[in-house]
Amino acid sequence: MKILMVCLGNICRSPLAHGVLQHLADSEGLDWVVDSAGTGGWHVGEPPDDRAVAVAGNHGIDISCQRAQQFNPRHFDEYDHILVMDRENLNRILALAESQQQRSKVRLFLEDSEVPDPYFDSRLFELVYQQIEIRCRELLRILGK
Repeated sequence: MKILMVCLGNICRSPLAHGVLQHLADSEGLDWVVDSAGTGGWHVGEPPDDRAVAVAGNHGIDISCQRAQQFNPRHFDEYDHILVMDRENLNRILALAESQQQRSKVRLFLEDSEVPDPYFDSRLFELVYQQIEIRCRELLRILGK
C-alpha cells in the first residue's frame, strides 16, 4: 500500500500525517509506504517546519529527515491513495488528474472537513497533530483490512 499526504507547502500538515501514519503502520507490521507532497513548490528540499518537527517529537515521532517535494502528476500512478488536507489543494490535485481512475485515488484526509493550516498560528500545531493522529488511526483500521 502506498499513500501520499498532500497540503500546500509540504512543511506542516502533510509531513505530520506522513510521519504519524508511517509510524502507526510500522508499529502494526504493515508493509505500507507513506510519503507527502505539497501543491506549491516554495519549500522543495526543505525539512518540515520546526514546529511540526517539535510537535511530532513530543509524541515520539521523528519527521526531521523528511524533505518537501511538490506534487507531480506521476504521483497518480505511484500511489494507491492521495489524501489531501483541505479543499483548495484537493481542487488543485483533481485539476491535474487526467482520468477517472486518477481522480478516484484522491480525497480529503478528513473526509468531510479540512485540517487547518497551522503555519501562521503556532498554537494550532498540537490541535492539528491530534486531528491527524485520530484520523491516521481510523485509516489504519479502514485500509489495513
